[in-house]
Amino acid sequence: MIRIMVNGEMRTVQSPPDTPLLYVLRNELNVMSPKFGCGLAQCGACSVLLDGEEIRSCVTPVDAVADREVTTVEGLAARWAKQRNLSSDQAARTLHPVQEAWIEEQVPQCGICQFGMMIKVTELLDQNPKPTDAEIKAALTESGPSPHLCRCASYAAILDGVHRAAQLMSEGARHD
Repeated sequence: MIRIMVNGEMRTVQSPPDTPLLYVLRNELNVMSPKFGCGLAQCGACSVLLDGEEIRSCVTPVDAVADREVTTVEGLAARWAKQRNLSSDQAARTLHPVQEAWIEEQVPQCGICQFGMMIKVTELLDQNPKPTDAEIKAALTESGPSPHLCRCASYAAILDGVHRAAQLMSEGARHD
């Protein structure tokens, strides 16, 4: 048995150690935001945060994340609430700014890539709270094992979403 922290909760999994994390998340733990896109870490649909850094869960064996913190889109709100030291009442009513921005800017079209994009953008904004368009494009295309691919071509909406999330995060920082 392997223990992993998923979205703030320690979980014990029964899967063999070489099982891709994506399959463990979806099939054993019922965490559905990471998507199977290519199975080769070439599209970003399966992205999750591992100790705050983006990884591709389709090629990461579950034993590589033992006793580490995995965050999926389902866990972004709780992660934000913890970072902001919000009360449990506030946390229950809070979305992560990236989630809020994606809704406000109506970023997704088909939605397959968007959870991975949100994970990558969360990592980016943790490191760079006010990125330029060039920095956003570089984060989504040049960092990690491969570019994040959007087959619907909602890239302009993604840029708008990142800028809105950055604005929401800075407003949240001012209102702590």
